[in-house]
Amino acid sequence: MHSGVETLLRIVHKLSLSAQVIAGITLAFMMIVTLGDVILRAFGKPILGTYEIISFSGGVVIGLAIPYTSWMKGHIYVDVLVDRHPRIKGGAFRGKDIVNFITRCAGIALFFLMGWSFFGYAESIYVSNEVTQTLRIPFYPIAYGLGVSCYIQSLLLFCDILKLIGGENG
Repeated sequence: MHSGVETLLRIVHKLSLSAQVIAGITLAFMMIVTLGDVILRAFGKPILGTYEIISFSGGVVIGLAIPYTSWMKGHIYVDVLVDRHPRIKGGAFRGKDIVNFITRCAGIALFFLMGWSFFGYAESIYVSNEVTQTLRIPFYPIAYGLGVSCYIQSLLLFCDILKLIGGENG
């Protein structure tokens, strides 16, 4: 593969891995807050705003885990349908590669538009200064983070296309 492509692949891998690390730390934080709240509730002193904290953290965990999970091919694929379809199997140019190319292109468009939408939403809630009811946590950083995650996913899908073109199984 071309060195520029390899550099891009390394950058996207590091970005997705960084997002995964943040998601993992956030998941551990969620467990600690939940455990602490359960224990403190037994003493009549629950943690204020636990629902808000866990809700925001859950969004962070799910959103930031998507790119690395996709990099590791951890998502469910519809290969069973592709492999069983006679017109898609075999040939000089594998039909499966065409299906993968089309789905990656659709994914790029979808995640790019989602990222753009998250950024627009984040800007509007930043301007309106929306915060959570109990802890007064601003909403906009979460929306920006999810937008960044969507852009990382778009880049990752683009890398999958580059790998397909290079002859790797994307």
